Amino acid sequence: MLRELLRSVLDSVRDLLPIVVVVGFFQVAVLHEPIPNLGDMVAGFLMVVAGLTLFLRGLEMGLFPIGEAMAYGFVARGSLPWLMIFSFLLGFGTTVAEPALIAIADEAAKAAAHGAVIATDPDALRKYALHLRLTVALSVGAAVVLGVIRILKGWPIHWFIIAGYIAVAIMTSFAPPWIIGIAYDSGGVTTSTVTVPLLTALGIGLAQTIRGRNPMIDGFGLIAFASLTPMVFVMAFGMLH
Repeated sequence: MLRELLRSVLDSVRDLLPIVVVVGFFQVAVLHEPIPNLGDMVAGFLMVVAGLTLFLRGLEMGLFPIGEAMAYGFVARGSLPWLMIFSFLLGFGTTVAEPALIAIADEAAKAAAHGAVIATDPDALRKYALHLRLTVALSVGAAVVLGVIRILKGWPIHWFIIAGYIAVAIMTSFAPPWIIGIAYDSGGVTTSTVTVPLLTALGIGLAQTIRGRNPMIDGFGLIAFASLTPMVFVMAFGMLH
């Protein structure tokens, strides 16, 4: 256990080292200025290493196994309705709890108030941010259900992606200009620290459990769905709003 933890620490340092090298090079060699608050930056770097290490170990020990185990359990029981309900709630719940989505929803509310799209009082800001988060969460829940059906049926993923981006292009032509950027960013922030591990584990677990499915071909793709559908849903949210 200690050896694995040490390996994870070294991997985290290796992954973060290019960022440190780039920032240090431009600060010293290009700007010709000393690094400000060097002690705080070193302490922050160590905190990031510790946080990233514990996060990755937690994924390996907890989230990936439980996602795969639950996928296997639903398939073994042959309970398709419960699998669909679980898939939707997993996508919805992880997205609502996504820190990146919470942050961008709050910023979008402030921008909407600044642009006179909504009122500037705190209640209006909270209501707008909450509705935006719920819209994105509903879209990811629907995307996960669609992705699970694709895995069960063995349908090719590229037709879904092509159709999805055609829908995005069509919606972009009709959506208000102020919502388009938010919609595109919402598709990216959903695929972050909470959502990605659980959806990946679910997809791989299903593909490993169902006979005739290849985890490399059929187990991945849920994340693409989860990043695509929020664009459509949020633009629809802007049109309705």
